[in-house]
Amino acid sequence: MARVVVDVMPKVEILDPQGQAIVRALPRLGFNGVSDVRQGKRFELEVDDTVSDDELAAIAESLLSNTVIEEWKVTRL
Repeated sequence: MARVVVDVMPKVEILDPQGQAIVRALPRLGFNGVSDVRQGKRFELEVDDTVSDDELAAIAESLLSNTVIEEWKVTRL
């Protein structure tokens, strides 16, 4: 068995309203110096050793992300 992490983030050119809301809230909470926040998703999968990198990419691309507006990265731990 192996643990795999799939990180999904909005593409740079895509507006991130959740990240903008966080960056605006930080100074009100006393946290200064943060100029940008991008919010994404993290998925952790437990997979058999038989699951290939190509299969993991297909899972990330077809199910875990919206490739029109998001980028993804698979990391085996």
